[in-house]
Amino acid sequence: MKKHIPNLITLLNLFCGCLAVLFAVHGLFEMVALFVFLGIFFDFFDGFAARMLNVKSELGLQLDSLADMVTSGVVPGLVMYKLLLMATTGGWSSGMFAGEMQFSGFNLSSLIPFLGFLITLGSCYRLAKFNIDENQTESFIGLPTPANALLIIAMPLILLYQNNDFLNSIILNQWFLIGLTVLSTYLLNSSLPLFALKFKTWNFKDNAIRYIFLILCIVFLVTLKYLAVPVIIILYILLSVVSKLGNGTAKA
Repeated sequence: MKKHIPNLITLLNLFCGCLAVLFAVHGLFEMVALFVFLGIFFDFFDGFAARMLNVKSELGLQLDSLADMVTSGVVPGLVMYKLLLMATTGGWSSGMFAGEMQFSGFNLSSLIPFLGFLITLGSCYRLAKFNIDENQTESFIGLPTPANALLIIAMPLILLYQNNDFLNSIILNQWFLIGLTVLSTYLLNSSLPLFALKFKTWNFKDNAIRYIFLILCIVFLVTLKYLAVPVIIILYILLSVVSKLGNGTAKA
């Protein structure tokens, strides 16, 4: 029975993703964030359980990516669709989805929100590459889909809770959202090496960059609230680049 435990945890990730889709459709972004966060927690915990029980399998690997496709692929694409819809129509309504697909005629601006699903397509491509890439066991190549999902779902939360007119004007600018969509899709499939938060030992010397990153994450979350999420993603990329440069210099 123990070999099924990690897969059951993975299915909990998928279930959370399904719920997040429903809430995203209705514009309930706080609930979207809650269930995406829970899904990412289960995504981390299923791998931990598989290692602890020594029951890693090819089925588990495939199941994990399929669950991630919903929680960290479909959901952020849908959230970006909603944000772009708001940016192009100037509306914020949890019930507007029912009428969104009814077009009075061809209008280029009515197609802009669908660009958000580039994130979903990019996530799918990344997850497929990840499953056949043997070079991402100790680190990541490109931005992981859970990190990208957190980046995207943070945007409506900043709108809701930061109460900053300047930030609101940026986030509800369609060109900013299009740029963020393109950038996140690129980062998902870029060749940028990023460190993984996997601790083989607990000593500081071997995990200095991980400890520094986690400490700074706590500081930013306490001080910046939801704005901390994009700041943390940027920090993650910068620390990875610095670490890569440091390792290259050390080898040289």
